[in-house]
Amino acid sequence: MAERRASGVHAGHRRRTKDEFLANGLNGLSAHRVLELLLFYAIPQGDVNPLAHRLIDHFGSLAGVFHATYEQLLEVEGVGHSTAVLLRLIPAASARYLQECNSFEGQIVSTWQYQELLMPLFWGQRNEIAYLVCMDSRNRVIVTKRLGEGVADAVQITARKVLEAALASNATRVALAHNHVSGVALWSAADLDTTLRLKRVLREAGIELVDHLIIANDDMVSMADSGLLND
Repeated sequence: MAERRASGVHAGHRRRTKDEFLANGLNGLSAHRVLELLLFYAIPQGDVNPLAHRLIDHFGSLAGVFHATYEQLLEVEGVGHSTAVLLRLIPAASARYLQECNSFEGQIVSTWQYQELLMPLFWGQRNEIAYLVCMDSRNRVIVTKRLGEGVADAVQITARKVLEAALASNATRVALAHNHVSGVALWSAADLDTTLRLKRVLREAGIELVDHLIIANDDMVSMADSGLLND
């Protein structure tokens, strides 16, 4: 019914754009045309091309639009509740899709498997988040638990929270992971101090901290591979 309300030249443009996508995917479509295609479903009639351009100009790129908060999106002229919700839904749905596609069950035997397991959890995140991968004595994943979220560049990882998460899943081996929204996958002195303290606390409970992984965008570094967790 929404498409029936979009009449005249705009209706024809919408149909042609959708047909082009069905025929070729997003190949050859500029960022503002990709955004325009999405906006069709939040704004049922009229020309959304100017709004697509405003959004790209305001946030700098398609990724910038998808990383914007609900409140930031509403600051752009022409963006209402439905449009802002749709644009926030896209990265959230994409992250869920990647997580389900890369769902991992079995033994963790190499660092790249941590990357496969964890990357979808951090995709598109604007704040620092910490996760704990809980495993049994054979490195089989029991559960991956979210420990908390902080403001940009700061997430508190307490020994008590990590220990409780590990004990609740009957884990004997765990790996910690958190992201750096700065885009630099490199541990800080505070990261290393926290990791070594957690390693001692967990060891007293009979649980081994096997790694702490730092993730930034599509990059990841391992403290274990860097030799920082050797006794």
